[in-house]
Amino acid sequence: MLRFYSMVGMLLFLCTLTFAQSRQIAGRVTDQKDGTGLPGVTVKVKGTNTGTLTSGDGTYKLEVADKGAALVFSFVGYTDQEIVIGNQKTINVSLSAGNKDLSEVVVVGYGTQNKKDLTGAVSKIAAKEIENQPVASLESAIQGKTPGVVIESGSGKVGQGIKVRIRGTSSISANSQPLYVVDGMPVNSTSKTDVNNDPTNPMADINPNDIESIEVLKDAAATAIYGARGSNGVILITTKKGKTGERTKVELNANTTWGRPTTKRGFLNAKDYVMLLEERAANDAKTAFDTQDPNITGTPFPTEAAALAFMKGRVERRMRALALGKDFNNLGYSTDWENAQFRNPAHSQQLDLSASGGTEKTKFYVSGFYTGQEAVVINNKFVRYGGRLNLEHAVSDQVSFGMNLNVSRSQLDRVSNDNVFSTPSQLVAQSPLSPLRDSTGAINNATLYPNGLFDAQFNSNRQVTFRTLGNVFLNYKILPTLSFRSELGADISNLTEDQYIGIRSSDALGKGGASSNYIQNVSLNTNNYFTFTPKLGEDHNLSVTAGMSYLQNDFSTTEVNGELFPSDIIKKLVAAASITYGNSTAQRYTFLSYFGRATYAYKEKYLASVSLRSDGSSRFGPNSRYGWFPAASLGWVASQEDFLKDNKTLNFLKLRVSYGTTGNAEIGENRYLTLLQPTSYPQLPGYRPYQMGNPNLKWEKTKQFDVGVEFGLFDNRLSGEIDYYNKQTSDLLLQANLPYTSGYDFQYLNIGNMENKGVEILLNSININSRNFKWNTSLNVSYNKNRVKDIKGQIIESSGGEQRAVEGQPIGVFYMAKFAGVDPQTGDALYLDAAGKTTSDFSKAERMVVGKSNPDWTGGLTNTFSAYGFDLSAFFSFVQGNSIYNRAGVYQDNGFAGGYDNQLTNVLKRWQKPGDITNVPRLSYFYADGGASTANSRWIFDGSYIRLKSLTLGYTLPKSAINALKISSLRVYVAGYNLWTKTKYFGDPEINSDVLGNIAGGIDYYTIPQAKQITLGVNVKF
Repeated sequence: MLRFYSMVGMLLFLCTLTFAQSRQIAGRVTDQKDGTGLPGVTVKVKGTNTGTLTSGDGTYKLEVADKGAALVFSFVGYTDQEIVIGNQKTINVSLSAGNKDLSEVVVVGYGTQNKKDLTGAVSKIAAKEIENQPVASLESAIQGKTPGVVIESGSGKVGQGIKVRIRGTSSISANSQPLYVVDGMPVNSTSKTDVNNDPTNPMADINPNDIESIEVLKDAAATAIYGARGSNGVILITTKKGKTGERTKVELNANTTWGRPTTKRGFLNAKDYVMLLEERAANDAKTAFDTQDPNITGTPFPTEAAALAFMKGRVERRMRALALGKDFNNLGYSTDWENAQFRNPAHSQQLDLSASGGTEKTKFYVSGFYTGQEAVVINNKFVRYGGRLNLEHAVSDQVSFGMNLNVSRSQLDRVSNDNVFSTPSQLVAQSPLSPLRDSTGAINNATLYPNGLFDAQFNSNRQVTFRTLGNVFLNYKILPTLSFRSELGADISNLTEDQYIGIRSSDALGKGGASSNYIQNVSLNTNNYFTFTPKLGEDHNLSVTAGMSYLQNDFSTTEVNGELFPSDIIKKLVAAASITYGNSTAQRYTFLSYFGRATYAYKEKYLASVSLRSDGSSRFGPNSRYGWFPAASLGWVASQEDFLKDNKTLNFLKLRVSYGTTGNAEIGENRYLTLLQPTSYPQLPGYRPYQMGNPNLKWEKTKQFDVGVEFGLFDNRLSGEIDYYNKQTSDLLLQANLPYTSGYDFQYLNIGNMENKGVEILLNSININSRNFKWNTSLNVSYNKNRVKDIKGQIIESSGGEQRAVEGQPIGVFYMAKFAGVDPQTGDALYLDAAGKTTSDFSKAERMVVGKSNPDWTGGLTNTFSAYGFDLSAFFSFVQGNSIYNRAGVYQDNGFAGGYDNQLTNVLKRWQKPGDITNVPRLSYFYADGGASTANSRWIFDGSYIRLKSLTLGYTLPKSAINALKISSLRVYVAGYNLWTKTKYFGDPEINSDVLGNIAGGIDYYTIPQAKQITLGVNVKF
């Protein structure tokens, strides 16, 4: 006991001595160029966590204990500066512009690191790159701006799900979307709405203008700290915060946008429509007479003239009916049904108001936001409004607490998916002979197909989401070298979806119908971890993080359907005479995790990091519920070595290598159980087999190797990163097919392997950096090669059947008959048979790999200019090596083989006589080959493109003007989006009708093109 008291006394004495020797250092940090104060500069005692931020005028105060220590001054976009304290009481510093990538602080899992000390592959996107864009969600704002990240917006619809792949697709049956973490809390990013419509995007509930930075974690060294949820990459979102010593700033952002479709496919006008249908009749008449075909009328035609009279009469009667009895040769109009699906123009508005600031004790950021965005397609609109409060208060030098809270309401007025007549995009199938309205002014009800304009007028599908997303946290500095952080967060969304089908719409069957869904998703998360940064001397920097995390998610749905509505006046289920369906479900999943990470640096040039996470999940069977996910990485800052330290050309050089294991658990709930499903047929309660269980079901694992180099040249005017990675995924969570004799359709098994290999290149250059003119360039290029190595012979196709997972091939290859052109003598379509020879008999055509939906190369190029208050930014994105399949080609580009669907103007290139060289077969209805109505490579196109994604011109008022207005700054700007596209595809290449699938991709099925937009905006700071 005496020894214990002696030790306590010694510790108290040392602490007293330490505090007795501490003193205050003060000073000011300015910009070397013009001498203005720099707010928000990090001032830190080297090798410790002791530090502060400069105030609004660049001044700072800091308590230090050791006069032999050094202060490190760092600020984004400026070169770090280190000064030994000695006996100085005042230290003033001027920072010069430098390579921002080396000095900036990067958010990583459960902490932050300086970019130059990182040994993992992490890309950072700053707020200025995503602010004030006419997009509903952050994914659209960062598209093409970071290497290794491929983002696909499925169409020009708003509020729709967005496909994101980080370093390729790593799964076949499990979800391949990345994990999203907002202010340290994993959030729901999976669509929870009607499975019969396109998936929606829960990330659209977050206002992009509230985001301070986005970090994309790509290699195992960066993602393994998230263990079983890290295989698909991790996107960390940090929202804006107030800064210590910052005076209150108020900021207003407002913009308005007009949009039209980037392209239109181009369909036949009435004159060409009539001409080609009559040509089709003549072709069929000749064939019928030449072959003496008895099948059309029961007996062969006696003469070719008789055959022609029959064929033309049949076609002309149909065309007259479509023209509502008018002379189809002299209509005086040609209906453009393609235009009828679009707004002219689509109009959007955005308004954001925020305030931020801080004292020595309290920091805050508060904002309110409104977004109203119309899609280019009629009836589709997204509205979001809400607010955010980020608050932190220091109780003492040891304890602080705070909260990050976002509350929003989003409303999405939806249109049907691409595969129903009620969707506006299928209006293009209508005949140009048919007017939009009849002679009475009513919507034309005598069209070729049910007129989607009825659906546009009488149907509605509104989804409303109330979402609360936030967390509270406590920081406790136990010792100068030991701190503890506890976080408790919640992601609560309450979604209602009300759909009404008017009595006169195409889907109503004369009865009308409605459905009402209520969906609640509640996710609770807590993170608790220690961070230990011991003092090991000037040459050694060690940081150790260890803690635990728990996640619980509860999901419930209630759905009711009804029909037989008396009129369209009341669209709620209370007016339904018959309630036809009701259903409710509830599910829960949990994760319990423990994690640790250690990072070490010796003399700021030899770097090492190791991490380990253990995850337990309710999603897996009792035999494999827990998994371990380790990672390790090394780094060498070669530019710190004596032989490079004073090199005037090579200013920075870092080599890094990493290897580790991550997991994927995104397969839904209860996949390891054998399940029965309730049934009531015929009105008798019971159960039927639904799912075969697998108690040995376990984690899908991805082992990833990464080697990278980071460099800065010519005073860091040219900097960049180059990475090579190799991802090997094993124990694929596969929805394997079962023989129907088992009583079950499928079973989830761990079978198969897949790989992704690739290269990422990022280059940043400061081309001109004079006082009055600046020009910077950023280029990122990525290459990824995916291969399905082994799936044990399973045949796994997309829902449309055009794509497969094939061993030895990239995932999602197009697997169908190969079109081999047109026979110049007959005009017949040709295909390849099993022997590789051409045949005009489609039944002999062999299905084979004819293309792939995933690109080889992706990237983006940004140039920014500024001079005399003006700023100009041009951003191009590009994709190369992918294919697009026009699924609608079997209707809109088949030479009228299916009837009277209007055709793309490509049909004007059809074969007409022997000797014609073309890829468009002769027109025929009765004698069209099977390939005219069946998937084949005739409608496979090169999907490569380069697009001017954004072009922005802004002007910031000079100081004299803003002083007169008594504001801090004012900037006005005009921006264009998707203004120019170069592609070989006849439509918009940035589409995917199947939106989020692993196998399905690159499908165009009457898909709405992206919007070409012009935005006018203003940014005011007070």
